[in-house]
Amino acid sequence: MSQADPRPEEEVIVDQEWDDEEGGGPVKTFLEHLEDLRWTLIKCLCAVVISMVVCFSMMDNIISILTAPLRDAESLRLSSKQQVGLFFEGVRLGNVSVNTIAEKYNIEPDAVDSIHSIQLKPMLMGTNWVISMDPSLENPIDSLEHRLKNYKPVDGFLVAFQLMLYGGLVIAAPFVIFFIGQFVLPALKIHEKKFLYQTTGFGAGLFMLGIAFCYFVMMKIAIVALVQFSNWLGFSADEWNARDYMTFVIKFMLAMGISFQLPVVLLTLVKVGLLDYRKLSQFRPYWVVINLTLCAFLTPTGDPFTLTLMALPLQLLYELSVQIARVWARKEPSEEAHPA
Repeated sequence: MSQADPRPEEEVIVDQEWDDEEGGGPVKTFLEHLEDLRWTLIKCLCAVVISMVVCFSMMDNIISILTAPLRDAESLRLSSKQQVGLFFEGVRLGNVSVNTIAEKYNIEPDAVDSIHSIQLKPMLMGTNWVISMDPSLENPIDSLEHRLKNYKPVDGFLVAFQLMLYGGLVIAAPFVIFFIGQFVLPALKIHEKKFLYQTTGFGAGLFMLGIAFCYFVMMKIAIVALVQFSNWLGFSADEWNARDYMTFVIKFMLAMGISFQLPVVLLTLVKVGLLDYRKLSQFRPYWVVINLTLCAFLTPTGDPFTLTLMALPLQLLYELSVQIARVWARKEPSEEAHPA
């Protein structure tokens, strides 16, 4: 039979609530904390290295995924101008109007949309060789050998290492967060852990949303705009440096993913009391200027079109944060009037 606690019942309840609120793990010395930190760093490093090896084994698939926006942009650009590529022995010579080809070969208007390229083929007529134009239904855009090129011998290694590094960091991110959580969470209180879980989940969702928005929407539009701008200046944009293209795609997606963390930062400041609904509303004109300035630094190219395309969703996220802060501000008086 257990012995009853001699202290008053109210004091025992307060101590129990304090213990539940505090949480935390066992008390350790400074050297024990350093040892835990050392093993946490080792496990994080091992996770990144293993993920980089996995990315190296999937290099072909990663390159195919990252070059897909270029294929979509090329298709979008040519279809908007009603042009198709002109090829000879797999080498792209330029673009030609599909309407001109349809008139020359008496092709029906319904069949014009099915023409994806014009192949130049040598043909023997009598004793002379001539070049014939053969409309093709195959889409040569699926092969990017004529667009992406390495101009230095070391560029191939640098591109592979870059893809391994960024891909490894993305794959290892859940494990790194888990290992860091094992080290940090025992020192947090229960309500702090709950808030950290919510913030991490919300932030991870917004990060993936930013990357998806950049990959499926912004990337091909930005590429088309940059190519058309180069053509307007009188420069050709038929070839791309593979290293520059991969850097552009990776940094663009990471910048969008990080910038989509804006609601997490603002709502965290609202939660701790540094900001509120009124301050966010009053700060809106200043945020427009700050938003454009940040986007100018975050966009890999810095051109006005890409900058604007990136600034619009960030402004919408700011307005979303303002509305959420407004809802929280309305809930606080009702919670104070009717405490749980």
